[in-house]
Amino acid sequence: MDNPYHYRNKAQYPIGRDKNGKPIMGVFANRTHEIIPIQSCLIQNQTSEKLAKFIFDYIVKNKISIYDEKTKKGLIRHIVTKIGVRTGEMMCILVINGDKIPKEKELVTEIISCFPKVKTIVKNINRKDTNVILGQENISVYGEGYIKDELGDYVFRISPLSFYQVNPVQAETLYQIGVEAAKITKKDTVFDLYCGIGTISLFMSKFAKKVYGVEIVKEAINMANENAKLNQVKNVEFLVGDVEEVLEDLIYGHKVIPDVVMVDPPRKGLDGKCIEYLLAIRPKRLVYISCNPATLMRDLAKLEALYELKSIEPVDMFPFTVHVECCSVLYLKDSMK
Repeated sequence: MDNPYHYRNKAQYPIGRDKNGKPIMGVFANRTHEIIPIQSCLIQNQTSEKLAKFIFDYIVKNKISIYDEKTKKGLIRHIVTKIGVRTGEMMCILVINGDKIPKEKELVTEIISCFPKVKTIVKNINRKDTNVILGQENISVYGEGYIKDELGDYVFRISPLSFYQVNPVQAETLYQIGVEAAKITKKDTVFDLYCGIGTISLFMSKFAKKVYGVEIVKEAINMANENAKLNQVKNVEFLVGDVEEVLEDLIYGHKVIPDVVMVDPPRKGLDGKCIEYLLAIRPKRLVYISCNPATLMRDLAKLEALYELKSIEPVDMFPFTVHVECCSVLYLKDSMK
């Protein structure tokens, strides 16, 4: 990455108390829930940092209760910020163990007064004893509950629960590599599995005859449909549900057989059933974007009987961390003869 600093567009800050009972905000120590207070982080967006600190100071100044993981009592659990790197639009998410925030209107007024780029403020309700940061219920207390950002030639709406790459600058590079490697033509039907809010689907749409995007998170699919409308893309269809089940329905229920498949699964990699279906329908080209080289290698080994691995290209999506994103390109052996 040309400039590997302050690249993250999303920040998640746990709120708690130190051993002396003093309120703290920071990051969890590795493999624990002990909060390490931090003043700045060289990979976080600087405006997002300022916003989070501003909210934390408001919480402390107004003595708003802080969640205690041991007693399961208290209100504020996390402060989450998202920013559109190209648009500058900001979202603030307050994760709470309850329904209402004391002096909520005053807080909203102060935030938008000091940070005019904040387009929406959301309360996320999470009463569960869980490691998952965000609950499923979002209440917008200011704005429409989403922000916009630009990626390539497209505009995307980003909501609290929808997945959007934390490094959009490198995401654009990664997607361009993947789309070029797929060699999509106007004759091709394309499957985009684990499509999120439709970023890669829309990137591929201008080259393809039809693109089907599949994602299990309903809110992400809602955003994907909004993004297709926003960009006036009409040859993409987004389907919500478990990837393996939707894939089965597309292939065997609707007899849709893709020429090209793009997969971008979570760290656990592809489900065995998904690989089974891919081997059964034999798309000519398969592009596998992975954030976990270990599960990538495991899955490629299962595909190599029918596919030839043409290339694996790493992209420095997460500078100054051990993580890397890889774009692998596979061609069906029969189609190469």
